[in-house]
Amino acid sequence: MASTTQECCVKLGFAEDDQDPRLLCSHFFPSKIGGKPSWLSLSPLPEPDVLRCLKCNGMTIFLMQVYAPLQMRDDTFHRTLFLFVCPNASCCDAGNAANFKLFRSQLSLVNSFYSKDPPSEEISKEEDLNKFPHAGHYHTLCQVCGIKGNKKCSQCKKTYYCSKEHQVYDWKDGHKKSCSQDSQLEEKNVSSLLFKEFDLVTEDEEYTEGDSNNSKSDEERLLEYEQLMRSPQLQGLDEKYQAEDLEQSAKAETEDDKLFLKFKNRVDYEPTQVLRYSRGGEPLWVSAYNKPSPEDIPNCSCGAPRIFEFQVMPQLLNFLSVDRLDASLDWGIVCAYTCKDNCAISNSYKEEFVWKQDFHNTRL
Repeated sequence: MASTTQECCVKLGFAEDDQDPRLLCSHFFPSKIGGKPSWLSLSPLPEPDVLRCLKCNGMTIFLMQVYAPLQMRDDTFHRTLFLFVCPNASCCDAGNAANFKLFRSQLSLVNSFYSKDPPSEEISKEEDLNKFPHAGHYHTLCQVCGIKGNKKCSQCKKTYYCSKEHQVYDWKDGHKKSCSQDSQLEEKNVSSLLFKEFDLVTEDEEYTEGDSNNSKSDEERLLEYEQLMRSPQLQGLDEKYQAEDLEQSAKAETEDDKLFLKFKNRVDYEPTQVLRYSRGGEPLWVSAYNKPSPEDIPNCSCGAPRIFEFQVMPQLLNFLSVDRLDASLDWGIVCAYTCKDNCAISNSYKEEFVWKQDFHNTRL
């Protein structure tokens, strides 16, 4: 995502899977979905315990990162937001974002990890990516999820994990066959637990109210309905039937339905968008229910208020292959709120705030 000092304009994010995965490594400062995180600050990394789900205490996994540099100060020349989610679908409660974790990382142009010169995207197939800056040069990383790994396999003593549960998962996922020091089998680079990796490309939203034909047709249908209800042909209909239709018409005029129609009409203009970025702007709400009040968004620990930065759209679920017969991850929108002042954090990671809004049950 390009550097910007202009707030409130909207950038749309789209998932693309035709990108060379090598260009999604840390030194290219990517925005991406799925796979393992491409950490911005390479040390120190967040400790595994801060990445545990607040619902089940299990490990969250990487969902996406958004490269969002700001020109307001030198120490935000590079800036990336990292979003994690618990893969346990039972933790996905309506209106509750306790299964998400959001972290901010930012660096100066001159920093401890990267050259101040832009990286070349010309990479030969034979080129060793290990020579480029990587968090694995500073920490042992979890074989499964790519976060800091403080535990190692007691047998091969070569593979590291963030937690006991990921060690057990990896054992069943193939490490059992490759664990022997004499084994010639190679470890899988990407665990089956993770989401498929996509490049997250952005473009400016080009939208005006007049662009949506859906909004106009909704108004026309409402007008036609009102005219129909006044027509003489309906005067002899059963009163109960008319009352039910009138009740349905009244419901269509509620704030919830108006917000839902606004959401639908706006999204229909670019139906494959998976992210909306608008630092200092307002989310595109899916419902009037469970909208946060200002008091619901806690201030940063530095004392500054948090402001809206981006929202994850429900269309992303189509790319994650999370649908199951029993239970699935689900959301209407997931909103990221970050420190308005972008308080200085050196090379560390600062946890920020997530608000989740679901589709109202009448939409399900």
